[in-house]
Amino acid sequence: MIEESKLSNGIRTIIETVPNVRSVALGIYVEVGSAYETEQNNGISHMIEHMLFKGTEKRSAREIAIETARLGDDLNAYTAKEVTCFYARVLDEQLPSIVEILGDMLCHSVFREDDLEKEKGIILDEIDMYEDSPEDMVQEQFQKLAWKGSPLGYIISGKEENVRRITRDELVRFWKESYVAERVLISVAGNVDVQKVRELLESSFSGIPHGKGIRKSDAPTYYPIRQVFQKETEQMHLCMGFPGISHTDCRSYILSMANSILGGSSCSRLFQQIREEQGHCYSIYSYGSSYRNAGTIQIYAGMNPEHAGDVGEGILDVIRKLQKTGPTEEEIRQTLSQIRSELYLSMENTHNRMNHNARSFLYYDRFISPEEMLSELEQIKREDLIRFMQEFLNHERLGITLMGDIQAHPEIKNIIYGI
Repeated sequence: MIEESKLSNGIRTIIETVPNVRSVALGIYVEVGSAYETEQNNGISHMIEHMLFKGTEKRSAREIAIETARLGDDLNAYTAKEVTCFYARVLDEQLPSIVEILGDMLCHSVFREDDLEKEKGIILDEIDMYEDSPEDMVQEQFQKLAWKGSPLGYIISGKEENVRRITRDELVRFWKESYVAERVLISVAGNVDVQKVRELLESSFSGIPHGKGIRKSDAPTYYPIRQVFQKETEQMHLCMGFPGISHTDCRSYILSMANSILGGSSCSRLFQQIREEQGHCYSIYSYGSSYRNAGTIQIYAGMNPEHAGDVGEGILDVIRKLQKTGPTEEEIRQTLSQIRSELYLSMENTHNRMNHNARSFLYYDRFISPEEMLSELEQIKREDLIRFMQEFLNHERLGITLMGDIQAHPEIKNIIYGI
């Protein structure tokens, strides 16, 4: 049973009763992230996420850590482009404690200057670690170039100079503007009494003030840019991408199936043909990234430099064949079976149920059951997949980023620009 309601200040709550389990999952979703920042404050959402763990009016950072450790130490958070989420999973009798702690963090954090300076150092270390991961970096650079001039292209952790420069006053002002009732959704799933959970949430989160919600904006312009990045690595890291679709696009189910067939699993065309049959790369996969009013479809491959051209051409060959004849009926049946298994198995975990429910209401403003999702997927025909791939995997809109030791292999630059 899933019940939607609102707290007295208008915060939306989604509560699902899951009998015969001992765990309860709780998620606080705030519509704030790098896509709602400016070039000058890029990184501030991620910094606030960190600082909310650093102490409140009545708890130090150490006390927050000790109290959550006693509850199983399963409290965490992440910042994405369009949402920041604080989430926890505890035993059912511990729900009041974790709700109170999270309410204290979101409503009464103090942002001490000395804690801010320490946390800046930690975030700068995170940025350094990210820059040491060419697999992540080449994909992030693709997004940055594809959405040139739009906040959607900003890196979530922010620019190093911004992290060093942002002041406590800026942080507090952005927190007060963004952590408002109109931008918050709370999702709970577990063996709970709905009325008691509502009372708990009301006592801890009704103090979040009103403010401005997210304003509607036009879709950003996509740029099919090709660029190489010098980095002294043994492997070459390739990202190829196209413009995709938004969260609410009616073709999202087609994207899910098309991606799974293209490169979303170990049974996919890209994995089987380029990695297994040809042995030209050690890692290859595809995925769709969807946002409020835009999206991308991206393919990543990691390979030895001598195979870079073969991999690039191999990817395009797989795409061309799918655009011409589409997947086989066996591929479609296998993909449906795989998605069905993954979906139902994930729903046995209270955290996954909580997250699924939250995203249903964040993106569609209603609950979408696994059965409805599977019903939509089962209606997809081979012709739908061909039409989707012809429209979205359009060579004229292909963007490419490549990262590796270009200086040692200058010929690769010409190969990539010639694809």
